[in-house]
Amino acid sequence: MIQLSNGHRFEYVAASGALGFDGAGWPWEWSLKWVELFDPSLFTVVIKTLTYKPKKGNLRWHNPFRCIRFLPGGVVNAAGLTNPGIKWWRQKIGPKVDRKKIPIVGSILSDNIQELAEMAIILNDFDLVGLEINASCPNTESDWLKNTRKIIKGCQAVKEVSRFPIFLKLSVVHNIKAILPRIKGLVEAIDINSVPWKTAFPNQKSPLFRLSDGGVSGRVAQPFTWKFLREIIELTSIPVIGPSVWEFQDIERLRQIGAKAISFGSVFIQYPWRPTMFVRRDMGR
Repeated sequence: MIQLSNGHRFEYVAASGALGFDGAGWPWEWSLKWVELFDPSLFTVVIKTLTYKPKKGNLRWHNPFRCIRFLPGGVVNAAGLTNPGIKWWRQKIGPKVDRKKIPIVGSILSDNIQELAEMAIILNDFDLVGLEINASCPNTESDWLKNTRKIIKGCQAVKEVSRFPIFLKLSVVHNIKAILPRIKGLVEAIDINSVPWKTAFPNQKSPLFRLSDGGVSGRVAQPFTWKFLREIIELTSIPVIGPSVWEFQDIERLRQIGAKAISFGSVFIQYPWRPTMFVRRDMGR
């Protein structure tokens, strides 16, 4: 369990993008609500990452699976931060957010620190429980993955203007020895993104190479993300959210490693009923 400075307590997280821009899930998941196999209210939901301006990316709403391929025990995706921009979210989604129904964490990314801060200010008007800085998307040419100084400056800039507790989303390729000591007091939770294809499979061509190499998640990513989880825990007292759940037993394995909360990501894509089923089982329902 993680308790934030604003009093919000959570144990189960839907990773950024897993349940859309409003936390209610994607259209292909809605039918599962009718048979009670899909319940977003069980999770603290990180919305799909927003950028300052609309970003086309690789996701097409009429064909969402063009940028996704299933792997044995996982998924590779090259969605590329497709989103309509924060101003669209402010007008269309933000006014409907109600943390009592579905607790939502905003998620933002910009190469420009000033824009990042402006987005944080915009989101101050809404009923969120936290705000994630996504410093780790594997499907962009952003220098967040290599620029440690930018990550620290981004956390400082958002902390100065946001009324929400800050989450930082890191990648296994980040230099955490340089980052973690400098974000203490700025960040209240750390989550872990998918693994860049070239890190997971350095000698294989990605099935999505025509779009982008993509990010690998699910069980196939566990050797990388769980090792990274251990490394973070050894270096900081900031609570870390355990990633890459694929089977029910993974929840307890992540707790044994030291995760303070559990994140469900790509498992929603291939098996959208599993996260709800796993959480209910874990809660003893």
